Amino acid sequence: MALRGNWMYENNGGTCVAIAGADYCVIAADTRLSVGYSIYTRDYSKICKLADKCVMASSGFQGDLKALQKNLAAKHLIYQHQHNKQMSCPAMAQLLSNTLYYKRFFPYYTFNILGGLDSDEKGCVFTYDAVGSYERVGYSAHGTGAGLIIPVLDNQLKSPSPLLLPAKDAVTPLSEMEAVDLVKDVFASATERDIYTGDKVEILVINASGIRQELMELRKD
Repeated sequence: MALRGNWMYENNGGTCVAIAGADYCVIAADTRLSVGYSIYTRDYSKICKLADKCVMASSGFQGDLKALQKNLAAKHLIYQHQHNKQMSCPAMAQLLSNTLYYKRFFPYYTFNILGGLDSDEKGCVFTYDAVGSYERVGYSAHGTGAGLIIPVLDNQLKSPSPLLLPAKDAVTPLSEMEAVDLVKDVFASATERDIYTGDKVEILVINASGIRQELMELRKD
């Protein structure tokens, strides 16, 4: 985790999670920013609002994350001037993929989850690697605590194989409140085992009425 020699990237830790439902999306991240065994701040938001119904949560190197957020904001502003409307969440997902792939030989060291509502007001979650490969899924997690959280989400949310049954939409069967409670549970659990995740979890719920924010305290050690 600490900076080494001529290695120009840093992993500042943290964990982000997103769950898509029939008419909502829940996206969450913890607020701890650390390097090695040092905590730089306990109140750092890893979630960025890109449009009215589209937000991005990221883990990795926060310097690259700020550069990526500025890049996306500038491109979205140009889009709004040209089309007189905001980007939809799937359009923003493609823009993020293109932006990351353009930098594939010197990548943004960020691992991103994009969440929001699509043009049909259905919840959508897009998960990415560092060079722009992405997929629409029902839920996702990235960051230092992802290895602890994904098995729990798989157990609670994963549908049977589409090879055995007709393929279903990439949304989860939970209600909005059940999804929020599940996110709180997985963060409380991951904080017990991952020293880079903690302090608080910031939860954004996106639905037809807008974006609602919740905060929950986590372990501080």
